[in-house]
Amino acid sequence: MIRKLTSLFALVVFSISIVNAQGLLDKAKNALKGGGKGLSSDDIVAGLKDALNHGTQKSTDKLSAVDGFFRDAAVKILLPPEAAKVEKTLRSAGFGKQVDEAILSINRAAEDAAKSAAPIFLSAIKNMTVSDGVSILKGPDTAATNYLRKTTSAQLTAKFHPVIDSSLQKTGATKYWKQLFDTYNKMPLVSKVNSDLPAYATAKALDGVFYYVAVEEKNIRTNPAAQVDDLLKKVFGK
Repeated sequence: MIRKLTSLFALVVFSISIVNAQGLLDKAKNALKGGGKGLSSDDIVAGLKDALNHGTQKSTDKLSAVDGFFRDAAVKILLPPEAAKVEKTLRSAGFGKQVDEAILSINRAAEDAAKSAAPIFLSAIKNMTVSDGVSILKGPDTAATNYLRKTTSAQLTAKFHPVIDSSLQKTGATKYWKQLFDTYNKMPLVSKVNSDLPAYATAKALDGVFYYVAVEEKNIRTNPAAQVDDLLKKVFGK
């Protein structure tokens, strides 16, 4: 009888252990879901899209303002590295004003083109999948920005390039650029330069936008004051 009771007791303990183990497993699964906050997949994707919508809109608003690029050392577009010798030679020869006008016009073109960046970003954000969202939420502080850069750079460049090109024409950057390098190329004993201004300015303008999208993403992830609506608080709140 004692042996039977002992065996029965052992069976009960074993059964309880199985139940407890399953309960711990379920809790672990729930903890992993939604980056450790028990969020649904829909919550994750909606929250990340909301964060990117806020980040891209705020970034493009900032950069499209007058001096958004030109007065911001973090994103100001300077002459390309291969033109450093050109700039130095021209400034030494008394053409510093023309160099400054070229740089100003390139930045004005980027500011003008930035106005059209937000809807392009917002359209791309809509394509984020559930698996993308889970990976991004568990990723580093700029995971969403990295995702956006990786998946949209080619498309954004193709769409942004003509806007930049048109803006360069409108702000006079192309004219100043041509004057700048025509002047340089007429100098004796120099290697002729033929840079693609629209392509260069497009790449730098997009770099500037992505830079501030990343800044805003980090802020939303870590700063409760930047979590400006209930969805952002739910996904990113501590």
